[in-house]
Amino acid sequence: MVLDELNTPIVLAPMAGGPSTPELAAAVSEAGGLGFLAAGYLTAADLADRIKRTRAITTASFGVNLFYPSAPTPADRFAAYVAELGRDFPVGEPRHDTDDWDAKLDLLIAEPVAVVSVTFGCPSADEVARLHAAGSEVWVTVTSVAEARQAADAGADALIAQGAEAGGHRGVFTDRAEDDAVDALGLLTLVQLLTAAVDRPVIAAGGISTGAGLASVLAAGAAAAQIGTAFLRSPEAGTAPLLRDAVASAAPTQLTRAFTGRRARGVRNKFMTDHPDAPVAYPEIHYATGPLRAAARSEGNADAVNLWAGQAHSLAPELPAGELVRQLSAEAKTALEKALSRPIQGC
Repeated sequence: MVLDELNTPIVLAPMAGGPSTPELAAAVSEAGGLGFLAAGYLTAADLADRIKRTRAITTASFGVNLFYPSAPTPADRFAAYVAELGRDFPVGEPRHDTDDWDAKLDLLIAEPVAVVSVTFGCPSADEVARLHAAGSEVWVTVTSVAEARQAADAGADALIAQGAEAGGHRGVFTDRAEDDAVDALGLLTLVQLLTAAVDRPVIAAGGISTGAGLASVLAAGAAAAQIGTAFLRSPEAGTAPLLRDAVASAAPTQLTRAFTGRRARGVRNKFMTDHPDAPVAYPEIHYATGPLRAAARSEGNADAVNLWAGQAHSLAPELPAGELVRQLSAEAKTALEKALSRPIQGC
């Protein structure tokens, strides 16, 4: 497996919408981890260009993340919300698309990468088999044991366990408003449940910003950690200035549907708190709020833009990505050695 070939058990989280760049992916891979490109919101042609650019700056392995398409949402479920936003903000046309799923899948069959990961759902067994035949491993983001079993049955090679602490969108297969009242599983709980229930390597994701955090999930049974927020302040990341500033702050995070219609964790701001009852409608609301988010970025208005980040965002350092990989690795080794030095009865 690709995980066995890494010099350090660090996987870059694929952060769609700007932070993910070829330079960031290459830097993590060059430092011994596994870099990732985010394909979300890109056309297949744009993705092909980013893969080409990444290959031009590294010969190391890297992965690509795809968004699994959701079903369209009936307009009557989100029309009133979009109309409400339109009274105070510029809004766009809410629409559904498949995020160019078929074309991106065809591209990755023709131009395979080491790993293809999938978020927001589980690819079919046939789709997994096509990627396997092209030489790629398939990893699936899961948030529960039930999702993990479905992914394993489809042929997934590894599971990305996304804890509630993680920044950005929740990777649930089926997004339902009634599930908002149920506590999402924290990362350590989820890792323990998955390693006990499913015979697949687990990559832990959510709230890991230090070597000690990396060590904790390895001790819990994870094969590696997928880390995103900790890299948002790296110079190779395409992180917007407003988000860089928010990540460096001590502000709390919150789960919200206000910006996209799918629950996502970000640094709390006024738009979130003003719209606590946004409907389930992704990607329709994502497209509707595009103009207001773009306007907020251009105006430097942090209160009206999504600031996706995990719960431990304030610990993210401002370091080059390769240096951060090496620092996290060294800190994790020290943390594990320190833990092993503690007395445990019978040992």
